[in-house]
Amino acid sequence: MARRKAVEFAESAVRDMEGILDWYREQRVPEVGKKLVREIFTDVGRLPDFPESGRIVPELNVANIRELIRPPFRIVYRIDETRIRIVRVWRSERTLKIPG
Repeated sequence: MARRKAVEFAESAVRDMEGILDWYREQRVPEVGKKLVREIFTDVGRLPDFPESGRIVPELNVANIRELIRPPFRIVYRIDETRIRIVRVWRSERTLKIPG
């Protein structure tokens, strides 16, 4: 049986989620932001058991960089040998920019 991988959040993903909470607070509906962040954590909580459940990020087409879709967000993560690292939580309509 495969060993469960730990889930870690990159600083960029933490900032993204703080931004979600801030935006909804500014819109005077903080409860919506809190609900969305809770749903994101629920989705991420399934990854140790199903790390490949997300689709491969189309812009990159790299097998270990995947995303979960939680409308209106994309939860982008990387599967490494020992961990699953959440790297970004973006609006679904955003395109992932490839450096270079």
